[in-house]
Amino acid sequence: MNDQNASNNVTSKIDSIEDARRERLDEINSEPGSRPALEAKHGQVWDTTELQRDFRVIGFLAPFIHVCRRDNGEEGSMEFQHNPRFYFNFQPDSR
Repeated sequence: MNDQNASNNVTSKIDSIEDARRERLDEINSEPGSRPALEAKHGQVWDTTELQRDFRVIGFLAPFIHVCRRDNGEEGSMEFQHNPRFYFNFQPDSR
């Protein structure tokens, strides 16, 4: 594979990931859930104050956020919706 083909392959993968991210962002925010609905679907849910209490934010790219638990240093990711702002679906990193 030459450099141009390799570059096109990487760009294609990035584009497909970006498309999936934008689709999920639209999906989450087109019909934002109430806290009880999100808890029923994803388990524990955090508002902004609770997130800041329990996690250190490492980075985000809506609708995803990468965090580190304050109590045990475990890193993971979760999703968030814009309004009302809730964070949910924590998934520990597999390392």
